[in-house]
Amino acid sequence: MDTTPTALPLSDDGVPLKVRLRRAERSYKLRSLALIAPLLIFLVLSFVLPISTLLYRAVDNHELADAMPKTVAALDGWDGNAIPAEPVFVALATDLRDLKEAGRIGIPAKRLGYEISGFRSVLTKTLRKLPAPDAQNVRDVVVDAVPEWGELRYWKAFERAAKPYTPRYLLASVDREVNEDGQIVVNESSAFVDIFGRTFWISGVVTLCCLLLAYPLAYWLSVLPPSKSNLLMICVLLPFWTSLLVRTAAWIVLLQSGGLINGGLQALGIIDQPLQLVFNRVGVYISMVHILLPFMILPLYSVMKGIPPHFVRAAVSLGAHPFLAFWKVYVPQTIAGVGAGCLLTYILALGYYITPALLGGPDDQMVSYFVAFYTNRTINWGMASALGSLLLVATLLLYVVYGKLVDNTGQSGRK
Repeated sequence: MDTTPTALPLSDDGVPLKVRLRRAERSYKLRSLALIAPLLIFLVLSFVLPISTLLYRAVDNHELADAMPKTVAALDGWDGNAIPAEPVFVALATDLRDLKEAGRIGIPAKRLGYEISGFRSVLTKTLRKLPAPDAQNVRDVVVDAVPEWGELRYWKAFERAAKPYTPRYLLASVDREVNEDGQIVVNESSAFVDIFGRTFWISGVVTLCCLLLAYPLAYWLSVLPPSKSNLLMICVLLPFWTSLLVRTAAWIVLLQSGGLINGGLQALGIIDQPLQLVFNRVGVYISMVHILLPFMILPLYSVMKGIPPHFVRAAVSLGAHPFLAFWKVYVPQTIAGVGAGCLLTYILALGYYITPALLGGPDDQMVSYFVAFYTNRTINWGMASALGSLLLVATLLLYVVYGKLVDNTGQSGRK
């Protein structure tokens, strides 16, 4: 039996075909990567990096460590059973002098004020009564001048604020806080759980209203001749061509007490007094449904357009009632469009800020309002990032639930 190995086939230039094929595949992958590289860079810069920064700022706690590094370093290893020793007070006095010269006392005062209300006044009082740089017994001098430094709870608050990472902002977003004993307790003065509940409720009501309005409209568009459906589709897309702020301001004009809607109802004799349709929950619902309705119509229309109409006609011809045939045959085929439209509408509604801020009252503001409040007014990036992170988690959970529903629907259909 001949066991001589068979020679590898060669290309015209003498290179084995296997090697040449491997080079061609590598070249193809490199060209493909070069084509999608700009998109990947864009996604990283505009999506991944901002979200990563958001999540990091929700737990970042370096303000005090950067402002008072000597005190934080001297306090490292403190047992927490008694007020710190003399070196910590010396470092505290040194850091406060440096902050006073640099004019940066507001940074630690603001951060420590989150732990104990009134800590800012303690720092201000300490600045006025700082001992001389060469003073002895700094601990006794500072405690005599500012008795709060002799209380253990102030030093425990300082220690919590000095840690590089903190769960404080995330806990505060769900109405929780860490007490002086290090236990997580309910924060009675916070209402973010109610605000999140309000946000989810408003988004759910708006999504349901959009679905009830969009489903028959999308069905009508799908069965109309192309010439008429295209004209009506332009009317559906018309809100996209108008600024969100302009549309919201227009609804203020329409819904106010002397607006067109109240004026028309009074002229027809339907009401005697103007209805309160603006600066309350009703105005928020009406405006958000109007703005988000196209986002529900388009996914439904795209699915309904691909459903053959003879399925329902066949069911009716076999003796099924028209409504039962529609419900049993047509509606299940639109579940994917319903899910996509509801998911898109709900996620967009979760982040609404301008519409509730302009058309709603104090009890109608959503989470996005408080994210803007902490970002623009109080400059509390940690709290703003924590609220935004919880909204992000809620959105990701919605994607997971939607994916499960789609998988279960697909498996049921195959069975």
